[in-house]
Amino acid sequence: MSKVTGRRPPRVGDAPLFRAILLTVILILVALVIVAPLLVIGIEAFSKGLPFFAKTIADPDTRHAIMLTVLTALIAVPINTVFGVAAAWAITKHDFFGKRLLTILIEIPFSVSPIVAGVSYLFVYGLQGLFGPALDSAEIKIMFALPGIVLASMFVTAPFVARELIPLMQAQGRDLEEAATSLGASGLRTFFSVTLPNIKWALLYGVVLCNSRVMGEFGAVSVVSGNIRGQTNTLPLHIELLYHDYNAIGAFAAATILATLAIVTLFAKVLLERQGAGRRARPATLAGTAILPEVKS
Repeated sequence: MSKVTGRRPPRVGDAPLFRAILLTVILILVALVIVAPLLVIGIEAFSKGLPFFAKTIADPDTRHAIMLTVLTALIAVPINTVFGVAAAWAITKHDFFGKRLLTILIEIPFSVSPIVAGVSYLFVYGLQGLFGPALDSAEIKIMFALPGIVLASMFVTAPFVARELIPLMQAQGRDLEEAATSLGASGLRTFFSVTLPNIKWALLYGVVLCNSRVMGEFGAVSVVSGNIRGQTNTLPLHIELLYHDYNAIGAFAAATILATLAIVTLFAKVLLERQGAGRRARPATLAGTAILPEVKS
C-alpha cells in the first residue's frame, strides 16, 4: 500500500530550466516581432532630423490622408458601436427565431479576407455591380469615395464591440433588467440605468479596438478607395504610396502616427482591462436604484 504524501504533483513548466527557456523564447520573439519594428520606425522617421519629419507630416497629401482616416473613424466607429450594443442586447436579452444565425453573421468579418470584402463591395456598389447603374443614374458615388471607405471599414470592424459585450452580458443574465422592468421602468430607462453601467468597460474596450482597426485597415480600403493620391488615400495607403515612391523616410515618418496609435491603444486596452476586472470583482447590483422611487410614486 503506497503512502499518501501532501506533495502536489509536478506541473508542466515547474522546472527552472524549462521556465528559463520558455521566457527566453518569448522575449526573443517579442523583441524581433514587436519591439524591433517599432524602434526602426522611430529611428528612420527622425533620421533626417525633426525639420524633415515635420515637413513630411505637413505635406498636403499626408495631412489629407490623416484627416480622411480620422473622418472615417468618426463615422464608422459610432455606427459599429450602436450596432454592437444592439446586437449584443438582442442576442443576450431576448429569445427570437434566427438568434444563432445572427450570431454567425456577426462573426463573418473575422473569417473573410478584407480583400474579398472589398471586391464584394465592388460587385454590389461598383459601376458594373448590382446597384451600380441605379447609383450612377442618381449621381451617387459609393466606390472610390468616402462612402465606400466607410462601408469597408465598417465591415471589417463590425464584430469588435459585439464580441466584447456578448460574453459579459450572457454571464450577467437578465435578472437585473427583468427586475427593473417589473418595477415599471421603460426599455430605454432600463438600458441606461441598469445595463449600460454594467457593460461600460467592455463597451469602451470594444470601441478602442474598433477605432484602432479602422485607422489601420489596409486590405478592404485599398480595393474600394481607388488609391487616388490626395483624395481617397487613407494613412495606411499613403504610407505604401510613399514607400513605392522611394520616399522611405517619409513613409516611416507617416508610419509613426499609426505606431503611436498602436501604443496608445495598448495602454488604453490595459487600463480598461484593469477597470473591467475591478468592476467584475464587485458583486453586481441593480445600478438603476434611482428608478425605484420614481416607479413607486
